[in-house]
Amino acid sequence: MIHLPKGYAYAVAAAGFKKKARPDLGLIVSETEAVCAGVFTTNLFQAAPVTACREALAARPHARALVVNSGQANACTGTLGREDCEAARAMIGRLAGVEPRDVLPSSTGVIGPRLKLDLWEAALPLLGESLGQAGPEDVAKAMMTTDTRHKLTSASVTLSGGEVRLLGMAKGAGMIGPNMATMLAFVLCDAEVDPQWWQGLLSREADRSFNAVIVDGDTSTNDTALALANGASGVRAESAADRELLALAVRDALFDLAYMLVEDAEGGTKVARIQVSGAKSDADAELVARAVGTSPLVKTALFGEDANWGRVVCAAGRSGASFDPERLTLRFGEVLVFAQGRPESGDLDALLGPVMKEPEVPILIDLGAGDGFFEVLASDLTRDYVSINADYRS
Repeated sequence: MIHLPKGYAYAVAAAGFKKKARPDLGLIVSETEAVCAGVFTTNLFQAAPVTACREALAARPHARALVVNSGQANACTGTLGREDCEAARAMIGRLAGVEPRDVLPSSTGVIGPRLKLDLWEAALPLLGESLGQAGPEDVAKAMMTTDTRHKLTSASVTLSGGEVRLLGMAKGAGMIGPNMATMLAFVLCDAEVDPQWWQGLLSREADRSFNAVIVDGDTSTNDTALALANGASGVRAESAADRELLALAVRDALFDLAYMLVEDAEGGTKVARIQVSGAKSDADAELVARAVGTSPLVKTALFGEDANWGRVVCAAGRSGASFDPERLTLRFGEVLVFAQGRPESGDLDALLGPVMKEPEVPILIDLGAGDGFFEVLASDLTRDYVSINADYRS
């Protein structure tokens, strides 16, 4: 069951940006002005829509519409690319009956080419006809690129003033690495919220979810997560208890979407849940988790269902974290593999065979140095990943 937040309308159109007859332009319009928070890529090459969103939210943390296109990244396009972005916002503003400043754009696709504004113009009538007739699933599908499935989650939360609803959607399957994971994500909510609190919530929870997933370690030029709360429910998250309930719902939604990103990794067959505990600090735990999660040797072993534990401890040792190798313990699921500087006795391959065949493989590392903890979700690395990315522009 999808819990639809009140006060949002959806539209899609097949503009032909890359493939004909496939929806590749999506629009979400809030019936009232919505509080908006955003988190964006840390790549120094900021795509035009990223720059536009950053500037819009810096001026005023509110929006009325989100527009997303696949097939054209509008990244590394210079001044002309920014002008194209503003032209597209103006088109959408006219269609939706809102100011261009209240339209927040997102794009995904090949870096370099400019937007095909003639195709945008031609698609506007179709987008207008679709507005209010399409649903969130349609928008989630329209922004897919190499994704094999759309990614959608929702929740209903009862606050002291009544029910509020939350819906999240995302796209992403490749060029995914932390800071911020390569993806587009939108969260829609019908609660009344404080703008500063809403931004802090999204930033904090994105760090725990979207910034803790790894497919290939790359960080795109276009990464964008936007969260709207339009107050259409008439219920305000005012008390500390209400805010905590809503925060938990946002956290769950972002974690759901983050897991879906890794589960749908380009060519992926496994999700590795890498938990590092016992570190001197959370930062040290993060160093180890990321080193293991980005290691091509670990990732290819996962694909081969080969419990090559040596690759894991090797990655931990080169991570830059401070710990005593003699105190590190390593488990794959419930099976203790390595402790006190040496492998456990017994037929580890036989014990680990069933664990490695599961779609999710837990890799549990305890550094024995403190209370620091960090978790990363990582995909395996497969032949199909190479094929997909070798042919991406074909």
